[in-house]
Amino acid sequence: MVGSVTDGHREQLKAFLRAKREALRPADVGMPDAGRRRTPGLRREEVAVLAGVGVSWYTWLEQGRDIKVSGAVLDAVARALMLDEAERTHLYVLAGLNPPEPTGRPGAPVSGHLRGVLDAWMPNPAHVLDRHYDLVATNEASRWVFGFDDDVRNCMVAFFTHPVYRGRFTSWHEFAPDMVADFRASAARYPDDPAFGRIADELRAASPEFAELWARADVRARSEGIKAITHPDVGDLTFEYSMMRLPDRTDLNVVLHTPRPGTGTKERLESLVVAHPG
Repeated sequence: MVGSVTDGHREQLKAFLRAKREALRPADVGMPDAGRRRTPGLRREEVAVLAGVGVSWYTWLEQGRDIKVSGAVLDAVARALMLDEAERTHLYVLAGLNPPEPTGRPGAPVSGHLRGVLDAWMPNPAHVLDRHYDLVATNEASRWVFGFDDDVRNCMVAFFTHPVYRGRFTSWHEFAPDMVADFRASAARYPDDPAFGRIADELRAASPEFAELWARADVRARSEGIKAITHPDVGDLTFEYSMMRLPDRTDLNVVLHTPRPGTGTKERLESLVVAHPG
């Protein structure tokens, strides 16, 4: 309900909707141009028609009045005004509703800028996972440390089934419950995405350990933690890791690893880089 928000939000909502309406021309939304207009942009009644709502209701919304709003109607207004994802989220906030989970752009290529960040993180491991745990980008250090090869396409699947990747985790059985609980939490954020169910079904059939953990129905969201790795060439490595979701690519998580102080990991990483020149 708009009336549940502050007066400041009411004023912002009025200014925001008016500015977005006035920024559009009829031709932008596929409507015929009715000639000269005394005011710029679309008329309120035109926005109402495009959104499929009553003219009075839309007028009251733009005036910041105390009316009931729903996510479905706000989405219709957002489409009518051609709002992008950030603007749609802003509309929800100003109208007093919790913003929907951003959809991101699953499958879109990783930008050159983001790849540059991964390379700049060297010699420390860094990689990018999508919301299904698919490995979509990595730097050289991640490949050397975790044993990523062409068979590692999905890190959740590989964690349970790929002998090299699985074998690198020193405390695999301690780390596994958090992995599965995080995967379940991600699946809950995207209930209409069938890929989560397919991956879970595949793993339940392939791994009794995953099946047992999945049946617990535990849910946790991971953003940081510790990874203990046993590397065949340089021995024990201990990392502090952070998982960060990008505001403009909410389908992606950037995973950055930093050597844990006092563990000798930094020195062992440097020797690994020397062993893999170029």
